[in-house]
Amino acid sequence: MSSTKSFSLAELAEQTGSRFIGNPDHQVTGVNTLEEALSSDVSFLANPRYREAMKKSVAGIICVQEPVEDGKNYLVSDNPSLTFQRIAELLLAPTSRESGFTGIHPTAVIHPTAHIGRNVSIGPYAVIDRNVDIGESTSIGPHVSIGFEVQIGKGCFIHPSCCIRERCIIHDRVILQPGAVIGSCGFGYLPNAQGHFSKLEQLGNVILEDDVEIGANTTIDRSRFKSTIIRKGTKIDNLVQIAHNVEIGEHNAIAAQTGIAGSAKTGKHVMLGGQVGILGHVELDNHVRIATRGGASKYLKAGEYRGSPAIPIADYHRQEVHVRKLKDYIARLKELEKKLAELQPQ
Repeated sequence: MSSTKSFSLAELAEQTGSRFIGNPDHQVTGVNTLEEALSSDVSFLANPRYREAMKKSVAGIICVQEPVEDGKNYLVSDNPSLTFQRIAELLLAPTSRESGFTGIHPTAVIHPTAHIGRNVSIGPYAVIDRNVDIGESTSIGPHVSIGFEVQIGKGCFIHPSCCIRERCIIHDRVILQPGAVIGSCGFGYLPNAQGHFSKLEQLGNVILEDDVEIGANTTIDRSRFKSTIIRKGTKIDNLVQIAHNVEIGEHNAIAAQTGIAGSAKTGKHVMLGGQVGILGHVELDNHVRIATRGGASKYLKAGEYRGSPAIPIADYHRQEVHVRKLKDYIARLKELEKKLAELQPQ
């Protein structure tokens, strides 16, 4: 992808704090993959499996941890992916990230008791209920619904069509991607003797701490009477379901379609792959990592896990080796049974 901006190799090295190798005057205007990049593009190598693709690439500049061969222009850093990201932002980011709708749009419906901080923007058709408090420099997108007594901190971005229900608390620099629902009712019902369900009112709230980001169409349920809490720095992908009274620790990363059942708790720096499931009331230690489609049904200490129920990833891989050989094992077993039968006296 190209832009109208242009930077030289030497300029990008200075902008990103990298060391350059090659022609300092070489100019680039865009970014692309190793396979598709032109001489006017920047690309990067962050995974060794693409080393051959890098050797064949005609990219004008390649971000690497170490040079692979002579004759190319390199930006050398400890984190080439981050260096590439900074360059992409330099080249592709708009000069202004502000919406064309600045300030408070006349179609927004704001209750007279709401407190709106300085430099807040509120987009078309947003609804702000009674006693809401919105901190300075926060942006509220079009068609956002904010329930009564919600508190939102400074520098937040609430993208279009989000719903933040009553009494939820959002700290500073939180990002809600489009369609996120914060504070929906927990899944709580009581069956009677006839098997009919009566609803348990969910009277708690949701708390999102500083620097949390919630993906598009992700739902976080309010607690029955306390708080569902997402601790600071945690990043949650699209289409994740977090149930009532869950506590997600600091700096977690949770990928799409993960489901976390009620009252589960994660420690710090936990990473959950796509479609992971966590059973209710289960606790995960700090630094737990669960691979895609894993399922946690009991306490897990720090480590890497895979499978459902989740087991240490090394054990899982050993089991998979045997699973792939089941056909051979069955054939050998049948052959042994046949030989054993032949040895039996008639």
